Amino acid sequence: MQYVLLFLETPAERDKRTDPAEAGAYWGSWSAYMGAIAQSGAMVGGNGLQPPETATTLRVENGTRHVVDGPFADTKEALGGYVVLEVADLDAALEWAARAPCAGAGSVEIRPVMAPPAAG
Repeated sequence: MQYVLLFLETPAERDKRTDPAEAGAYWGSWSAYMGAIAQSGAMVGGNGLQPPETATTLRVENGTRHVVDGPFADTKEALGGYVVLEVADLDAALEWAARAPCAGAGSVEIRPVMAPPAAG
């Protein structure tokens, strides 16, 4: 079964990406984590994401597009990246989620991937 792990990071965690004193440890922990998933054969794909301030949000209301710079949600945690896993069950996905570097300071949302509808 496929699950997506959505990595949610706090601003303090995201700031480590570019802090000269903390960037090495930050990127090293993510590289080790992603390498372990890939080596296990569970990884289907995934990517890190640019910071929330680079986002663009689009809504369509009554046929009119409304585009806003940045994320729409006002939240302390923001999506920092994701991984799609192919694992036996939710328990296996939870095991990988618990090992994510952001699990202690942010959170990891785990969702089953929706199968495409059967052709009719």
